Amino acid sequence: MKSRFLKPFTALLVLAVVATACSAGASTPSSTSTASTPSSSNSLSGSVLVSGSSTVEPITALNAEKFNKDNPNVSIAVEGPGTGDGFKKFCDGETDISDASRRIKDAEAEVCAAAGISYIELEIAVDGISVLTGLDNTVSCLAFEDLYALLGSESTGFTSWSDANELAAQLGSVVAPYPDVPLVITAPGEESGTYDTFVSLALKPVAKVRGTDKATRPDYVASPNDNVIIQGLSSSPTSLGWVGYAFYVENRDKVKALEINAGDGCVFPTDDTIATGTYPLSRSLYLYVNTTKAAEKPEVAAFIDFYLSDEGLRSVSEAAYIPLGSYRDTVAAWDQR
Repeated sequence: MKSRFLKPFTALLVLAVVATACSAGASTPSSTSTASTPSSSNSLSGSVLVSGSSTVEPITALNAEKFNKDNPNVSIAVEGPGTGDGFKKFCDGETDISDASRRIKDAEAEVCAAAGISYIELEIAVDGISVLTGLDNTVSCLAFEDLYALLGSESTGFTSWSDANELAAQLGSVVAPYPDVPLVITAPGEESGTYDTFVSLALKPVAKVRGTDKATRPDYVASPNDNVIIQGLSSSPTSLGWVGYAFYVENRDKVKALEINAGDGCVFPTDDTIATGTYPLSRSLYLYVNTTKAAEKPEVAAFIDFYLSDEGLRSVSEAAYIPLGSYRDTVAAWDQR
């Protein structure tokens, strides 16, 4: 058994180079924000540092590019090492804003509080974690029991899909027996909010019943970089892994999304199923803003003002994520900070 976790890394985005995920062919719905596009000022200067979720990174990077066109003297750096690593920097006071694909954990909030870091949580989009495989895989739908049989702690050492047949039968899978083909797994690592959410939604319920470890098997290729994950998944016709919806949309010619069954039938990830929550792996995406820095640095507050404007919120769908039904609560939370 060989653990092949890749070492996490941080990729700094210069504003002139925006992640390719921003060019997804999603439609741009009319904004439901109550905010209007704020006026820009070429006299505004300073710097904004954003770190955290690689899932949210494309939205923030696109907004940084848009904002910088009218505010060229503001330097905005956006990086995506993962939600967990982003919160470490945020609670150490190193960053102004933290992108997050999950809510802050109690332990992380305690670290922030101990360091005197005050913040506001802003919900900005909805995502559906997409379980992916190679284009030629004959499997089309997996239930949570199947995901556990293939990816859970009890599947450690399985190198073929068929290795999981006995475990899947114990769990009552209606998909098994699986084909006798290589099981090549590439997915987010533990620093990722996408990892945490996938484990919580898909694996934890089964693990709780089994009385086993509520985590994934350790022996797979893990990366904080979603594009690296896509590359790994597309390299094998019988691969298995998961990423945020936008990265699936951008790479539909390279990978295949599987339907997910949480007990009510197989559901495919689409804009509609994610927006309505009928897709079982739907989740919210967030920004966390250091309120002290927002008060002390006009460029931070101005960037969030833009982010929550009509033009800024259009970046959600432009980056292939799903807008909230209404941004009234998000905008009100920011205005009342």
